[in-house]
Amino acid sequence: MIIKASAALRNDYASISKLAKETKEPIYITKNGEGDLVLMNINAFEKREQMLELRAKVLQAEQERMDGAVTVSVSEARKRLRERVNDA
Repeated sequence: MIIKASAALRNDYASISKLAKETKEPIYITKNGEGDLVLMNINAFEKREQMLELRAKVLQAEQERMDGAVTVSVSEARKRLRERVNDA
């Protein structure tokens, strides 16, 4: 976990920005010793958002399956995907 004081962000933005890009990790910014903000590189943030969106879709599909939605086997899904690729 990377923690920096708000003064570091204010006084040395360039190094904080570089750190965020290099580590691809969130940087926790404190104000008066208390947590205040989280700073992330935009590419890392967008990747995280995509992962969360995919996770939500997987959970929704699993809930639909548990609720009795019609499913297909892995071999049938592969067959359908091959057909789509060949039709394209």
